Amino acid sequence: MTPGNVLLALRSLLWTVLMPGMVAGYIPWRYLGLNAVTFVPGNARQLLGLASAILGVALLAECIWEFARRGRGTLSPVDPPVHLVVEGLYKYVRNPMYVAVTLIVLGEAVIAASWTVFFYWVCFFIAANVFVVGYEEPWLRRQFGESYEQYTRHVRCWVPRLTPYRVGDQDPVALGGA
Repeated sequence: MTPGNVLLALRSLLWTVLMPGMVAGYIPWRYLGLNAVTFVPGNARQLLGLASAILGVALLAECIWEFARRGRGTLSPVDPPVHLVVEGLYKYVRNPMYVAVTLIVLGEAVIAASWTVFFYWVCFFIAANVFVVGYEEPWLRRQFGESYEQYTRHVRCWVPRLTPYRVGDQDPVALGGA
C-alpha cells in the first residue's frame, strides 16, 4: 500500500467516525437512549431492526470504499472525491450513503421501539435533503458538469433503480421519458 493510499484510508476512517459515526452511533447511543436498550435475541422486532442496521453499515462501508478507490476522496464535503463516482451502489441511487445511514437509524428506532429515535431520523432525513439540494448537487454540477447532469437524468436521488446505470445509457429525456 502506497503512502498516499494509507493517508486516504486514514482520512476516510476519520470522516467516517466524525460524520456517520456521530449521526448514527454516538448521538443515538448517548442522547437518545440506545444505551439503555436491552436486546432480546428472540424478539422478532429487534431482529428486524438489527438486520436493517447491519445492512446499513455494510452499504455505508461499500460506499466509503468506492469513494476512496474510484473517487480518490472521502465522504466529507471538505475532502470530497476528485472523480465522479458512478460505480458500485452509485449505479442504483445517487445518495447511497444517506440511504445507508437511514437504514442504520431506522434500525435503531425499531430495536429500541423508540419514537424519539424515529423523530431523530425524520430530522436527519430532512437535513440531508436540504444539504443535498442546497449544497451537494450544485457543487457536483459545478465540479463535474455534463457528466453529472447525465448521471442525474438516469439515477434517482433516493429511490434505487432496478437495473444498474452505465455511462452512455440512452438519455431518458431525449427518449421522451423520465
